[in-house]
Amino acid sequence: MTAAAAEVALRSGSARPMPAVGMGTASPTPVPQEDTKGAVLAAIEAGYRHLDTALMYGTERPLGEAVAEAARRGLVASREELFVTSKLWCTQCHPDLVLPALRQTLQNMQMEYVDLYLIHWPVCTKPGPITWPARREDAVPFDFEGVWRAMEECHRLGLARAIGVSNFTTKHLDRVLAAATIPPAVNQVELNPVWQQRTLREYCAERGIHVAAYSPLGGQDWSGSGEGNAVLESEVLAEIAKARGKTVAQVSLRWIHEQGVTWIVKSYNKERLKQNIDVFGWELTDEDRLKISQIPQKKCVTAAALFSPEGEFTSVDLSDMDIVEE
Repeated sequence: MTAAAAEVALRSGSARPMPAVGMGTASPTPVPQEDTKGAVLAAIEAGYRHLDTALMYGTERPLGEAVAEAARRGLVASREELFVTSKLWCTQCHPDLVLPALRQTLQNMQMEYVDLYLIHWPVCTKPGPITWPARREDAVPFDFEGVWRAMEECHRLGLARAIGVSNFTTKHLDRVLAAATIPPAVNQVELNPVWQQRTLREYCAERGIHVAAYSPLGGQDWSGSGEGNAVLESEVLAEIAKARGKTVAQVSLRWIHEQGVTWIVKSYNKERLKQNIDVFGWELTDEDRLKISQIPQKKCVTAAALFSPEGEFTSVDLSDMDIVEE
């Protein structure tokens, strides 16, 4: 099996299958638009057919330009061959702003639809320009029912072939499912051998929600904490990689694939783009899987990191967003 052939069907009837391998475009520091465009083109050349962006990343426009150029150059027959995901930011998580936000995203990318549109966080802030980090005082209660109904309208209009969520815990999914006539097709969350999300994966499997992994290689340091990368520095993964003649990254991605999870991996390096897609045609042993299952668990990305340390939350409790559900 090749990366292009590995796909998973989503429960959303109008959606094409989601390719198992996704190329991410998030970066904690701004990247020149030409660099993003070049990296997306390189990813498409390498065989990636799933491209992930978000308004918050500032990469929608260069990603759209890369897709248009890939079609012009014959790297793909048409935009239809690609699965494109984007996301609704916290400032837009108001029922009346969801549809305009998606229309803006489509304008940025010069596309008629996205294959998947996600609520980026179960966090709502006051409408306005994106600021990073946000002010604590700008957090307001999240209208799960109203926002999800607006997401369903995006789907009904054909502007989003499938809709879903990101960074949602089981508690948040309970609230969405209680209001949904179109259930979320996907929950994109931090997931890797150091944060395996067993409870959440089981919950989603029982309800037909596909899980997609971001930070499959341990992620980038958005907090500025300077902490190392627990995945790439894992002795357990390094030992398995050495024995298998693979890189630590390939072992991590192979493990995720064997869990039935799609992954979104960010690299603008052509060689690593190729390595990160080379996880088919071999598999881990039972002993490898047992060792990985025993790795101590540590979550890196927290909802609190969206906000500056100064100030106070006046109307929102973020504690349930960072629950350790292992």
